[in-house]
Amino acid sequence: MKNLLPFLALWSLLSACGGNPPEDPASISCDSTAKAPIVDGLANDDCWKDAKTRPIDQLWVGKLPHAMDYMGKFKLAWDKNHLYVLAEIYDDTVMDTHANGLEHFWDDDCLEVFIDENASGGNHQYNHSAFAYHIALDGRIVDTGEDSVAHYFNDHAKVAIQKNGKLTTWEAAFDLYADDFKEIGPNTPVSLHGNKTIGFAIAYNDNDGSKERENMMGNLDVKPNPDKNRGWIDAGIFARLLLNPSK
Repeated sequence: MKNLLPFLALWSLLSACGGNPPEDPASISCDSTAKAPIVDGLANDDCWKDAKTRPIDQLWVGKLPHAMDYMGKFKLAWDKNHLYVLAEIYDDTVMDTHANGLEHFWDDDCLEVFIDENASGGNHQYNHSAFAYHIALDGRIVDTGEDSVAHYFNDHAKVAIQKNGKLTTWEAAFDLYADDFKEIGPNTPVSLHGNKTIGFAIAYNDNDGSKERENMMGNLDVKPNPDKNRGWIDAGIFARLLLNPSK
Protein backbone atom coordinates (compact mmCIF):
# COMPACT_ATOMS: atom_id res chain seq x y z
CA MET A 1 0.00 0.00 0.00
CA LYS A 2 2.89 2.34 0.80
CA ASN A 3 4.07 2.21 -2.82
CA LEU A 4 0.60 3.21 -3.98
CA LEU A 5 0.45 6.44 -1.99
CA PRO A 6 2.10 8.74 -4.59
CA PHE A 7 -0.13 7.24 -7.28
CA LEU A 8 -3.27 7.67 -5.18
CA ALA A 9 -2.34 11.24 -4.32
CA LEU A 10 -1.90 12.11 -8.00
CA TRP A 11 -5.08 10.25 -8.93
CA SER A 12 -6.96 12.29 -6.35
CA LEU A 13 -5.63 15.52 -7.79
CA LEU A 14 -6.53 14.50 -11.32
CA SER A 15 -9.99 13.34 -10.28
CA ALA A 16 -10.64 16.69 -8.66
CA CYS A 17 -10.78 18.18 -12.17
CA GLY A 18 -13.90 16.18 -12.94
CA GLY A 19 -16.27 18.87 -11.65
CA ASN A 20 -15.02 21.47 -14.08
CA PRO A 21 -17.02 22.21 -17.25
CA PRO A 22 -15.85 20.30 -20.33
CA GLU A 23 -13.03 22.00 -22.19
CA ASP A 24 -11.75 21.70 -25.73
CA PRO A 25 -8.08 20.72 -25.22
CA ALA A 26 -7.23 22.45 -28.50
CA SER A 27 -8.44 25.81 -27.20
CA ILE A 28 -7.32 26.61 -23.66
CA SER A 29 -6.49 29.63 -21.53
CA CYS A 30 -4.48 30.51 -18.46
CA ASP A 31 -4.52 33.33 -15.93
CA SER A 32 -1.86 35.89 -15.20
CA THR A 33 -0.04 36.00 -11.91
CA ALA A 34 0.86 39.13 -9.99
CA LYS A 35 3.62 37.26 -8.20
CA ALA A 36 6.00 35.13 -10.21
CA PRO A 37 6.44 31.61 -8.83
CA ILE A 38 9.75 30.62 -7.32
CA VAL A 39 11.05 28.07 -9.81
CA ASP A 40 12.12 25.37 -7.38
CA GLY A 41 10.13 22.33 -8.51
CA LEU A 42 7.58 22.73 -5.73
CA ALA A 43 3.91 23.27 -6.50
CA ASN A 44 3.28 25.59 -3.55
CA ASP A 45 3.23 29.02 -5.20
CA ASP A 46 0.09 31.14 -5.13
CA CYS A 47 -0.32 31.03 -8.91
CA TRP A 48 -0.62 27.22 -8.86
CA LYS A 49 -3.32 27.06 -6.19
CA ASP A 50 -6.15 28.18 -8.48
CA ALA A 51 -4.65 27.30 -11.87
CA LYS A 52 -6.65 24.80 -13.90
CA THR A 53 -5.33 21.24 -13.84
CA ARG A 54 -5.21 19.51 -17.22
CA PRO A 55 -4.20 15.92 -18.02
CA ILE A 56 -1.37 14.68 -20.21
CA ASP A 57 -3.25 11.55 -21.20
CA GLN A 58 -3.31 11.22 -25.00
CA LEU A 59 -1.20 8.50 -26.61
CA TRP A 60 1.19 9.86 -29.25
CA VAL A 61 3.76 7.04 -29.50
CA GLY A 62 3.77 3.38 -28.44
CA LYS A 63 1.14 1.62 -26.36
CA LEU A 64 -1.16 3.19 -23.80
CA PRO A 65 0.51 2.72 -20.40
CA HIS A 66 -1.26 1.34 -17.34
CA ALA A 67 -2.14 3.96 -14.75
CA MET A 68 0.29 2.32 -12.34
CA ASP A 69 3.06 2.98 -14.89
CA TYR A 70 2.28 6.57 -15.86
CA MET A 71 -0.05 9.47 -15.10
CA GLY A 72 0.54 13.14 -15.89
CA LYS A 73 -1.00 16.57 -15.44
CA PHE A 74 0.02 20.20 -15.94
CA LYS A 75 -0.84 23.79 -15.04
CA LEU A 76 -0.04 27.13 -16.70
CA ALA A 77 0.32 30.77 -15.66
CA TRP A 78 1.85 33.89 -17.18
CA ASP A 79 3.17 37.37 -16.55
CA LYS A 80 4.69 39.93 -18.90
CA ASN A 81 8.07 38.19 -18.76
CA HIS A 82 7.38 34.46 -18.80
CA LEU A 83 5.04 31.57 -19.49
CA TYR A 84 5.10 29.35 -16.40
CA VAL A 85 4.62 25.59 -16.69
CA LEU A 86 4.10 23.11 -13.88
CA ALA A 87 3.94 19.39 -14.72
CA GLU A 88 3.52 16.54 -12.25
CA ILE A 89 4.36 13.11 -13.59
CA TYR A 90 3.81 9.78 -11.85
CA ASP A 91 6.20 7.31 -13.48
CA ASP A 92 7.06 3.95 -11.96
CA THR A 93 10.52 3.87 -13.62
CA VAL A 94 12.54 6.98 -14.47
CA MET A 95 15.41 6.51 -16.93
CA ASP A 96 18.23 8.72 -18.19
CA THR A 97 20.67 6.41 -19.94
CA HIS A 98 22.24 8.56 -22.65
CA ALA A 99 25.33 10.31 -21.29
CA ASN A 100 25.41 12.64 -24.29
CA GLY A 101 22.33 14.78 -23.82
CA LEU A 102 22.23 15.66 -27.52
CA GLU A 103 21.88 12.05 -28.68
CA HIS A 104 18.60 10.12 -28.53
CA PHE A 105 17.34 12.61 -25.96
CA TRP A 106 13.75 11.65 -26.82
CA ASP A 107 14.40 8.04 -25.75
CA ASP A 108 15.09 8.97 -22.12
CA ASP A 109 12.36 10.05 -19.74
CA CYS A 110 11.84 13.73 -20.50
CA LEU A 111 9.21 16.43 -20.59
CA GLU A 112 8.48 18.14 -23.90
CA VAL A 113 7.07 21.65 -24.05
CA PHE A 114 6.04 23.02 -27.47
CA ILE A 115 5.69 26.79 -27.91
CA ASP A 116 4.69 28.88 -30.93
CA GLU A 117 4.87 32.51 -29.78
CA ASN A 118 2.33 33.90 -32.27
CA ALA A 119 0.30 30.71 -32.90
CA SER A 120 1.15 30.92 -36.61
CA GLY A 121 1.44 27.14 -37.00
CA GLY A 122 3.37 25.62 -39.87
CA ASN A 123 6.53 23.57 -40.21
CA HIS A 124 9.23 24.39 -37.65
CA GLN A 125 11.38 21.26 -37.93
CA TYR A 126 14.56 23.12 -38.91
CA ASN A 127 13.58 26.70 -38.11
CA HIS A 128 12.48 28.63 -35.05
CA SER A 129 9.00 29.77 -35.94
CA ALA A 130 8.17 27.47 -33.01
CA PHE A 131 10.13 25.39 -30.50
CA ALA A 132 9.95 21.79 -29.30
CA TYR A 133 11.81 21.93 -26.01
CA HIS A 134 12.92 18.56 -24.61
CA ILE A 135 13.69 18.96 -20.91
CA ALA A 136 15.94 16.21 -19.57
CA LEU A 137 16.00 14.97 -15.99
CA ASP A 138 19.09 17.09 -15.37
CA GLY A 139 17.18 20.21 -16.48
CA ARG A 140 18.99 20.70 -19.78
CA ILE A 141 16.84 21.82 -22.72
CA VAL A 142 17.29 20.47 -26.26
CA ASP A 143 15.72 21.31 -29.61
CA THR A 144 16.77 20.83 -33.23
CA GLY A 145 18.57 23.75 -34.83
CA GLU A 146 18.51 25.31 -38.26
CA ASP A 147 21.40 23.02 -39.19
CA SER A 148 19.23 19.92 -38.51
CA VAL A 149 21.38 19.10 -35.45
CA ALA A 150 20.33 19.06 -31.81
CA HIS A 151 21.43 22.02 -29.68
CA TYR A 152 21.03 23.14 -26.09
CA PHE A 153 18.66 26.03 -25.45
CA ASN A 154 19.19 26.16 -21.70
CA ASP A 155 18.88 29.94 -21.60
CA HIS A 156 15.29 29.84 -22.90
CA ALA A 157 13.86 28.75 -19.56
CA LYS A 158 14.66 28.44 -15.91
CA VAL A 159 13.88 24.85 -14.90
CA ALA A 160 13.67 23.03 -11.57
CA ILE A 161 12.86 19.35 -11.08
CA GLN A 162 11.98 17.64 -7.81
CA LYS A 163 11.61 13.87 -7.46
CA ASN A 164 9.62 12.39 -4.60
CA GLY A 165 9.41 8.63 -4.96
CA LYS A 166 7.65 7.95 -8.24
CA LEU A 167 6.24 11.46 -8.52
CA THR A 168 8.38 14.02 -10.36
CA THR A 169 7.49 17.72 -10.45
CA TRP A 170 8.79 19.87 -13.29
CA GLU A 171 8.54 23.66 -12.97
CA ALA A 172 9.73 26.09 -15.64
CA ALA A 173 9.63 29.78 -16.55
CA PHE A 174 9.90 30.16 -20.34
CA ASP A 175 11.02 33.14 -22.35
CA LEU A 176 9.08 33.41 -25.61
CA TYR A 177 10.76 34.37 -28.87
CA ALA A 178 9.32 35.68 -32.13
CA ASP A 179 9.69 34.08 -35.55
CA ASP A 180 12.84 36.08 -36.27
CA PHE A 181 14.84 34.25 -33.58
CA LYS A 182 18.42 33.55 -34.66
CA GLU A 183 20.71 31.03 -33.01
CA ILE A 184 23.53 33.55 -33.24
CA GLY A 185 21.85 36.38 -31.31
CA PRO A 186 21.23 38.72 -29.77
CA ASN A 187 17.57 37.85 -29.28
CA THR A 188 15.11 39.70 -27.07
CA PRO A 189 12.22 37.76 -25.50
CA VAL A 190 8.71 38.90 -26.39
CA SER A 191 6.74 40.75 -23.73
CA LEU A 192 3.47 38.95 -22.95
CA HIS A 193 0.08 40.59 -22.50
CA GLY A 194 -3.56 39.74 -21.94
CA ASN A 195 -5.61 38.48 -24.89
CA LYS A 196 -2.46 37.22 -26.61
CA THR A 197 -2.77 33.76 -28.18
CA ILE A 198 0.19 31.41 -28.46
CA GLY A 199 0.56 27.86 -29.69
CA PHE A 200 1.19 25.35 -26.91
CA ALA A 201 1.43 21.62 -26.32
CA ILE A 202 3.06 19.41 -23.71
CA ALA A 203 4.08 15.76 -23.68
CA TYR A 204 6.08 13.20 -21.71
CA ASN A 205 8.40 10.52 -23.06
CA ASP A 206 8.41 7.37 -20.93
CA ASN A 207 11.17 4.76 -20.97
CA ASP A 208 11.06 1.82 -18.55
CA GLY A 209 14.40 0.30 -19.49
CA SER A 210 14.32 -0.24 -23.25
CA LYS A 211 16.67 1.09 -25.93
CA GLU A 212 13.83 3.34 -27.07
CA ARG A 213 10.95 5.04 -25.28
CA GLU A 214 7.95 2.79 -24.72
CA ASN A 215 5.44 5.58 -25.14
CA MET A 216 4.89 9.29 -25.50
CA MET A 217 1.86 10.90 -23.88
CA GLY A 218 0.56 14.33 -24.90
CA ASN A 219 -2.19 16.72 -23.88
CA LEU A 220 -3.96 16.66 -27.26
CA ASP A 221 -5.64 14.07 -29.44
CA VAL A 222 -3.84 14.82 -32.70
CA LYS A 223 -6.51 14.40 -35.36
CA PRO A 224 -6.85 13.31 -38.09
CA ASN A 225 -3.18 12.52 -38.79
CA PRO A 226 -2.34 8.91 -37.82
CA ASP A 227 1.19 10.12 -36.93
CA LYS A 228 0.54 11.66 -33.51
CA ASN A 229 4.20 12.55 -32.97
CA ARG A 230 3.98 15.72 -35.05
CA GLY A 231 4.77 18.43 -32.51
CA TRP A 232 8.48 18.57 -33.25
CA ILE A 233 7.70 19.24 -36.91
CA ASP A 234 4.28 20.85 -37.22
CA ALA A 235 3.14 23.69 -34.95
CA GLY A 236 -0.30 23.38 -36.50
CA ILE A 237 -1.14 20.58 -34.06
CA PHE A 238 -0.56 22.79 -31.01
CA ALA A 239 -3.41 24.01 -28.84
CA ARG A 240 -4.31 27.68 -29.03
CA LEU A 241 -3.51 29.09 -25.60
CA LEU A 242 -5.18 32.38 -24.70
CA LEU A 243 -3.48 34.49 -22.05
CA ASN A 244 -6.37 35.81 -19.98
CA PRO A 245 -6.23 39.52 -19.13
CA SER A 246 -4.92 40.43 -15.70
CA LYS A 247 -7.60 40.52 -13.03
